[in-house]
Amino acid sequence: MLTIRKGTDRGTTRFGNWLDSKHTFSFGDYTDPKFHNFRALRVINDDRVAPGGGFPTHPHRDMEILTCVLSGQLEHRDSMGNGEVIRAGEWQAMTAGTGITHSEFNPSNADPVHLLQIWLFPDKRGHAPGYQQKLFTDADKRGKWALVASPTGEAGALVIRQDARVYQTALAGEELRHELTAGRAAFVHVATGRAPVNGTALVAGDAVAVEDEKEVVVSGEGEVLLFDLA
Repeated sequence: MLTIRKGTDRGTTRFGNWLDSKHTFSFGDYTDPKFHNFRALRVINDDRVAPGGGFPTHPHRDMEILTCVLSGQLEHRDSMGNGEVIRAGEWQAMTAGTGITHSEFNPSNADPVHLLQIWLFPDKRGHAPGYQQKLFTDADKRGKWALVASPTGEAGALVIRQDARVYQTALAGEELRHELTAGRAAFVHVATGRAPVNGTALVAGDAVAVEDEKEVVVSGEGEVLLFDLA
């Protein structure tokens, strides 16, 4: 069974002239009872931040937070003492756990940053906060599923405290398959380009929940994320 989430139907938040954010799931003042979460996947925000814009210091708690920078760069500072710039191709993983604060800004005075911020419910409350960051190169992703995050961090993946596996690919006409074991489901988000999923045409911003299927088949051109969820 496929449940399509069209990018044009997502919620929108705009702050001044610096933020344009699209919400796949309920977020902030935007609520959609049909798309509040999908299993452990709680948030996919598709953010474009203008040069010099950003999010001032704010708190998080008991959430696994992933940030994927698609273009540009994002400067991060947090209460754990981390101060890093996340560049295109890099992913950041934070375990908010018992509580953190952080800020995120576009450090460029000329170029916007395009990023995806992703939240997953943790497997339990009260984890110790943690921070990770890693580059996944074009070679890592070209025409194959790169494992970005998992509970055990196998194959160099970032570690998340949830029974979920997050994959990314960069397609240039290839067809990829991902097998789903019994009881698991997938959520596929097209970040850029065009990518049919199980025969359904999708474009950047679109997503599809895949349940009661044996596999996910993705083709086309662009960057695609796949969440394999219990």
